[in-house]
Amino acid sequence: MGGGGGSFNYQSDGREEVKKVNDAISQIPHPILVAGVVFMIVLVLVLIVVFAWLRARGGFIFIDCIVKNRGGIAEPWRDFRKEGNSYFLFLLLVVFGLLIIGGLLSLPLVLPAIQNGDFLRTHDVYLISALAAWILVMILFVLAWALIVAFMVPIMYRQRCRASEAFTVVTRLIAAYTGEILLYCLFWIVLALASVMVGCLAACATCCIVAIPYIGKKGSTI
Repeated sequence: MGGGGGSFNYQSDGREEVKKVNDAISQIPHPILVAGVVFMIVLVLVLIVVFAWLRARGGFIFIDCIVKNRGGIAEPWRDFRKEGNSYFLFLLLVVFGLLIIGGLLSLPLVLPAIQNGDFLRTHDVYLISALAAWILVMILFVLAWALIVAFMVPIMYRQRCRASEAFTVVTRLIAAYTGEILLYCLFWIVLALASVMVGCLAACATCCIVAIPYIGKKGSTI
């Protein structure tokens, strides 16, 4: 009984805290609240862009350190400035392109909902099929881009070319060696599945090991 009362009090206290937070937010002037939300969104987008730029530049540093067997940062950062910036801008264009493609592919879902608000609720099969097709197409686009990216940076490092030129070279390589590329993709898929399985087994084993003392105490009590 005591435990149940404590749980009830905890839930009521939590609801009171949420109510206090909502009341405090409601007291903030609407323009200031909107400006704060917009500022946070812009800040998050800026941070995403900055980290994407650092990652694009860092890829060339990583390859340079492996090729030359050294731990330099400043020198490859300067030497591959042109290639890194070109690769970063190309990434931004690809991201915007994927967003546009995703928006166009979502039109079969958005347009019927705009024309008739009850259309999607009364056509479950159409909704599920359209969502599955959208997810499948986007996954294929993302996987294709991930495959291209895996070869673009090494090619740009080797040939000291821009991202557009490396993209052309990679697409030609994929078209010329389709079988080998498919085997490469299958290898990574199998490796990813094996990693997930090993992680799940490790998590289960850890949970079992942690639970052994509690099971032993329960058995001794019985």
